[in-house]
Amino acid sequence: MTENNQRLKVLTRPYLYYLSQADGVGEWRMKEAKDLSDLVQNRITYLQNPPDCSKARKLVCNINKGCGYGCQLHHVVYCFMIAYGTERTLILESHNWRYAPGGWETVFLPVSNTCTDRSGATTGHWSGEAHDKDVQVVELPIVDSLHPRPPYLPLAIPEDLAPRLHRLHGDPSVWWVSQFVKYLVRPQTWLENEIQQTTAKLGFKHPIIGVHVRRTDKVGTEAAFHPIEEYMLHVEEQFKILARRVHIDKKRVYLATDDPSLLQEAKTKYPDYEFISDNSISWSAGLHNRYTENSLRGVILDIHFLSQTDFLVCTFSSQVCRVAYEIMQTLHPDASSYFYSLDDIYYFGGQNAHNQIAIYPHQPRDSEDIPLEPGDVIGVAGNHWDGYSKGINRKLGRTGLYPSYKVKEKIETVKYPTYPEADKLLNPQKK
Repeated sequence: MTENNQRLKVLTRPYLYYLSQADGVGEWRMKEAKDLSDLVQNRITYLQNPPDCSKARKLVCNINKGCGYGCQLHHVVYCFMIAYGTERTLILESHNWRYAPGGWETVFLPVSNTCTDRSGATTGHWSGEAHDKDVQVVELPIVDSLHPRPPYLPLAIPEDLAPRLHRLHGDPSVWWVSQFVKYLVRPQTWLENEIQQTTAKLGFKHPIIGVHVRRTDKVGTEAAFHPIEEYMLHVEEQFKILARRVHIDKKRVYLATDDPSLLQEAKTKYPDYEFISDNSISWSAGLHNRYTENSLRGVILDIHFLSQTDFLVCTFSSQVCRVAYEIMQTLHPDASSYFYSLDDIYYFGGQNAHNQIAIYPHQPRDSEDIPLEPGDVIGVAGNHWDGYSKGINRKLGRTGLYPSYKVKEKIETVKYPTYPEADKLLNPQKK
């Protein structure tokens, strides 16, 4: 999403809300969102629970990529998308997981109830969908080493769902990613209880805006330093917007950060706000404590509460923030405008090219600009947050700046399997 489009969606959000409730459209959106999600969840469940595991075609994914929780979760999502696209059951190897030595299943529900064994008649490393047809068990590398690259990578969406998604959702690509996240992070009973207890302990309730401030190892490497004032500028704006349709009894902010000193700073600088935060999570997110079960509990709780807020202010350079935004999509018919990022636009690590289409012509102001003609395809390289983006005009092969509002997103569609047998189970009367 471009910077201007992001701000336009934020400012028009209250008006879109009222329009969405007119003439029964709000009810339709709720039902359509549920029906679409149920369809995809049912297809995933069908794929993940083959009747005979010994004969099932499998794709093996090892969770232990050398990065943090959000990055590892997105690694598994990427594996899952490839499994779904190639009609293989995902086998998640998570023993001796750096966060929980007992594995994924000690925290979340298993990805399969019937097939967790990676054994098969033939095994091989990924060599492309066509070459792997006769291999029963395929091992998948991290996305950085994936070659050849299949079409099932973000930000593409399934061809059969595309018409419905375009009608329903402002960002179909993130909705599609969110469905795999939804299936993966189903909590075990102990974690569900922990979430409920922490909700009561913190006094988490609506209306509330989420703020995620990532510092420590990110600052100076992957992201710039942003003071709390930058976040709170957008928080204040959102409370004014929320006040147009709900009663604001108190301006609550759920603050998630890896900087333990930030909570007191925020309370001192903004005494008219109620900051809800667990500083023990901030300490556990520090570099020396990050890869522990306590740290895992903390990051899961932070992501949960951020996703539950009415609006999210953060930096999309952080995978934690992007995961929270993805989960947010599963809680609303369309939460594509429920955020403000101080740096990056939404992306998925290892994604295929993110393209836009020019809808207005543009004549360069100076040597830094590139020309646009309606229909030109632009590969997005970044956003300068001043009304201009940077990218390459693929027709001309020129890289430079262009006005963000003069383009629209180019959503790629891919012919995914449709799993008709799974759809019959969801709709038994359908022939």
